[in-house]
Amino acid sequence: MPSSLSATPHVDLRVEPVNEVLAQVERAFQTSLDRETQVRKRRSLGARTDRGTWVRIERRRFDKIGSQGWNGTECAALLDGVARPQWHRGTAWREPDDAVMWRADETDLLPGAPIGSSVLATDPHLPDDWWQALNTSLDALAIQQTRRVATPDTVTITQSGVTEAIQRFLPAGTDTALRQWRPAHADLNWANMTGPRFCLFDWEDWGMAPQGLDAASLWGNSLAVPALAERVRHERRDNLESRDGKLMTLFVCAKILASDAHPENPRLELARDMAARVADDLQRG
Repeated sequence: MPSSLSATPHVDLRVEPVNEVLAQVERAFQTSLDRETQVRKRRSLGARTDRGTWVRIERRRFDKIGSQGWNGTECAALLDGVARPQWHRGTAWREPDDAVMWRADETDLLPGAPIGSSVLATDPHLPDDWWQALNTSLDALAIQQTRRVATPDTVTITQSGVTEAIQRFLPAGTDTALRQWRPAHADLNWANMTGPRFCLFDWEDWGMAPQGLDAASLWGNSLAVPALAERVRHERRDNLESRDGKLMTLFVCAKILASDAHPENPRLELARDMAARVADDLQRG
């Protein structure tokens, strides 16, 4: 007999009815949500409240929550020196008769609009002070203390998972041990940052990760604009030129080059070239 987890369907909140979910959050937070400001993504919703704050709502299956829970936005409220929206309150509930949980978090409004989609196709021409703020926040994040483990793409990052993903690029027997683990946002893309004033949001997946995960992720999400990808590598070169940073670059390249990648994806060729260069560097080193 199949388990309740395997039987739980994948749901796309961009097309599913969500009025009852929004109403439940309004009751819990004693506020009204402005439907005109609603943002709908595959597994999350967002809307402005009548008191000038923002509510983000997410749906996850039990097998995507794990032992640490998924109160990442609440836990991120304790991070010092990181530009992020202030957290106010949260609530969570189980969907009746299903292996699914919902969570809602209320935060300050963002100081600007998200820079773009997660993967950019054009250069946003960000000012130098934006890059300085990015570096300040990522460097501050890396020295925090947490027992959380990062869950990029809602999957807990592990040594075995990284080794399995990158073995296609390396000869058998190559040392792939990850040595430097640091707190990371773990979903660093252009849809989760604002401009021209920098702010980093959507903290559901943050936690300990190999050094360079965030830098490699942002680089990978910039590859369709080579000059932007090169700027990311320049700004975060200390992370990306480290041994673990090279392994994280291969990890991101493996995701881009996955078997279901669209053959016309403009990032494919650059990811292949970088994977070959990094693999060669690791073997020499």
